[in-house]
Amino acid sequence: MCHLFAHQPQRNYESQTRSLRIGGHCTSIRLEMSFWDTLEEIAAKEGMTLAKFLTTLYGEVLDHHGEVNNFASLLRCCCLIYRSQSAPAVFHREAILDAAE
Repeated sequence: MCHLFAHQPQRNYESQTRSLRIGGHCTSIRLEMSFWDTLEEIAAKEGMTLAKFLTTLYGEVLDHHGEVNNFASLLRCCCLIYRSQSAPAVFHREAILDAAE
């Protein structure tokens, strides 16, 4: 199992800071590249640019909770939720491949 995690490309966990404007305010968010890739995938599936998706998400969270605490952590959790939809199949496939070796 560690092989699956240890052998991933280093790019996946390199972090990148991106600047954006949310609610008229400039801010920056630092996430690992795998999270940025996932967010871009989600935005594309929603038919939005990444900036529009992040602004929309921020607004919806603000409307629902009245505040947005730790937006970067919220984004990571969104990615985990999104990826969890297909994760069992990935781990199952890897387990089969490991067992065959």
